[in-house]
Amino acid sequence: MAIELTDANFDQLVLKSDKPVLVDFWAEWCGPCRMVGPIVEELAKDYDGKAVVGKLNVDNNPNVSTQFGIRNIPAMLFFKDGKIVDKQIGAVPKSVLADKLEGQLK
Repeated sequence: MAIELTDANFDQLVLKSDKPVLVDFWAEWCGPCRMVGPIVEELAKDYDGKAVVGKLNVDNNPNVSTQFGIRNIPAMLFFKDGKIVDKQIGAVPKSVLADKLEGQLK
């Protein structure tokens, strides 16, 4: 299951992670976010132990959302060694996100 990320735990779980991290920025009211949600959960299972997959509710966690300039959701940011290495804005098929995550495992 995807980890619930917050303003409080973001630095520890994402920026200090020794594994690649996929962060899904979403909100309850966002239709495309609800389409991407199950895909993110599948990726969390698929990459368990190899990468960290988390979801951050932008309405409840404005600090991190502002810090990374999130204006459109769903937005998926890919982190490696505490830095953004890739991103995807909008709903996309699972294969697109899996390819981007796979690229960070090398």
